[in-house]
Amino acid sequence: MRIENSFIPVQGVGEVTERRLWEHGVTHWDEFDGSVVGPTLADRIEAFIDEGRDHLARGDVAPFAEALPAASRWRLYENVRDDTCFLDIETTGLDASCEDVTTVTCHRDGETTTFVKDRDLTARRLANELAEASLLVTFNGQRFDVPFLETCFDVDVTVPHLDLMYPCKKLGLDGGLKAIERELGIDRDMPELSGRDAVRLWHEYERGDDGALETLVEYNRADTVNMEPLTEIVSDRLHETVFEAARLDA
Repeated sequence: MRIENSFIPVQGVGEVTERRLWEHGVTHWDEFDGSVVGPTLADRIEAFIDEGRDHLARGDVAPFAEALPAASRWRLYENVRDDTCFLDIETTGLDASCEDVTTVTCHRDGETTTFVKDRDLTARRLANELAEASLLVTFNGQRFDVPFLETCFDVDVTVPHLDLMYPCKKLGLDGGLKAIERELGIDRDMPELSGRDAVRLWHEYERGDDGALETLVEYNRADTVNMEPLTEIVSDRLHETVFEAARLDA
């Protein structure tokens, strides 16, 4: 499903009205003729489509991210798949005011980069990495990763953000990232670790164990890279249950 299939970013259009449009054959912006809704709402939708085309021509999905509910931002992914940055961080604790970020991994267009505290993890590098992305994808990053980075590095993360936790809940996929991976059959190339293990590994590295850092980086990278197949699966399933189901009912 692409943004051009969506109408709920329009003020006054909820899921019921959007589904009614789809069921009447208006499944794409190109098919909208104003006949299914009243004239005021039709004018609003037409203005949205005109402005939306301009935004997409520039590769800018930010206005749609701001207008879509968190659980519906998966709709952005297909339009900017190649410019999506999957991101995950590890920290020394849960309080950004007194704890540190130890590693940050970014995965985009098949390339994976990990930044490490006291080596190459800086505000400038983070800002440069995010500036290259049209969409940021995390798991629970809306409540944790992004606020942590903004507090610890004094950066303003403005890239449109898809937090996978919310569309996963829409599909009944609850629990943490690893539990959802197991349920969906997404494999990992390393033994399963936890956030607590990540803290322990960092402290072991600080005491001189370079192997502990290697394991921590591998763990952080696995979390990040696995978000890509998770996004694909979640987007495909929601496409079927939200969009295709409405088309079949038409």
